[in-house]
Amino acid sequence: MSLKNRDEHNRWRNKTIAFRVSPEENEQIERYVQLSGLTKQDYITRRLTHKDVVVQGNPRVFKALRNQFAAVLDELRRIEAGDGVNDELLDLIEMMTDIMDGMKEADTHE
Repeated sequence: MSLKNRDEHNRWRNKTIAFRVSPEENEQIERYVQLSGLTKQDYITRRLTHKDVVVQGNPRVFKALRNQFAAVLDELRRIEAGDGVNDELLDLIEMMTDIMDGMKEADTHE
């Protein structure tokens, strides 16, 4: 049995919500979770409750960004070779751009 946790409002998190996703949706969710630096639970909860997902730069986030930029570069090379652009790639690029913009804004406020 997992440990009981309290959220940031000191509420017990003792309810379980489960749902099914396709392998492609799972891959996309995993990418977004890695890029956010949050736990999967916190990321999904924030998204479902329409709260902002604020990315705090740390070594894990930078590593995830580096890996995703490499994957995007591979996809762009594939596209250049004549294949089409898929929606997941465009969504990923948009999220990565938002993260980088947020990191740039955080640097200017310090």
